[in-house]
Amino acid sequence: MRASHPDADGPEFWLRGPVPSIPPLLQPAAHALLQAQADLARAARGLDAADLWARPGGVAPIGFHLRHTAGSIGRLLTYAAGENLTPEQMAALRDEESPGNPPEAAVALLAGVDRAVSRALGILRVTPEATLALPRAVGRAQLPSTVAGLLFHLAEHAQRHAGQALTTRKWIAGSARDASISA
Repeated sequence: MRASHPDADGPEFWLRGPVPSIPPLLQPAAHALLQAQADLARAARGLDAADLWARPGGVAPIGFHLRHTAGSIGRLLTYAAGENLTPEQMAALRDEESPGNPPEAAVALLAGVDRAVSRALGILRVTPEATLALPRAVGRAQLPSTVAGLLFHLAEHAQRHAGQALTTRKWIAGSARDASISA
């Protein structure tokens, strides 16, 4: 486990009590972000680049889930701030499924997740509860949301991708085990 990573060996984060300095209404989002961060680290732990970017059964690779989680947190924070995405954010979105050449390693991808979660927790800490119901527009279509809707969605979205990464990890481990059994 990386030193900068939250302790993943205790109970799930929602059972650990309040996250310091996070307003009460935003505690569930903070807990979900910390859990996703720990789960993503567990999904990527010990994988080489080939496994990190493998697509067993055609599913999205773990590397994508790591990169997309970090990117989506940043994009949703941009919308929560009432801003539009930058050209750099749009370009990064288009490149999330590309492993790169050479393929990006787990250490770098997890560092991106850690930075995104840290930034999100910092924003949760300074978000006044009085602003949670403020309207916000999302995407090119300017779909309606609120500050709270975006903050909660970025946390639950991270959880979804963490779950998918863990499932893909099990699939990869099972495939490797099956290959060694049949050899």
